[in-house]
Amino acid sequence: QVQLVESGGGLVQAGGSLKLSCAASGSIFSINAMGWHRQVPGRQRELVAAIASARLTNYADSAKGRFTISRDNAKNMVYLQMNSLKPEDTGVYYCHALVQSSLDYNVEKDYWGKGTQVTVSS
Repeated sequence: QVQLVESGGGLVQAGGSLKLSCAASGSIFSINAMGWHRQVPGRQRELVAAIASARLTNYADSAKGRFTISRDNAKNMVYLQMNSLKPEDTGVYYCHALVQSSLDYNVEKDYWGKGTQVTVSS
């Protein structure tokens, strides 16, 4: 099993910054991709940013130029630096990881954290 634990959410004024962190632990051989998704009430969870093991990144249009995703492979961590925050960035941010199991190298599974709340006030 693999656990993902997010931290760094909170309340911030528009224009401010937050940095989210996510730590993965458990039966991990490798993490092939990690990412951050956002969910607001009444809407589907949506991708904010993702980063592959080769450090290739992908951002939602709303995040481009303001957010930066990074990862520390040695620590099995992923980060999301969010700058110039807007009220529409408000939501629960979930960490995601695509993990190759150390118990069975043929197994690759998606894992999710429990989420961290980000609230941006206007």
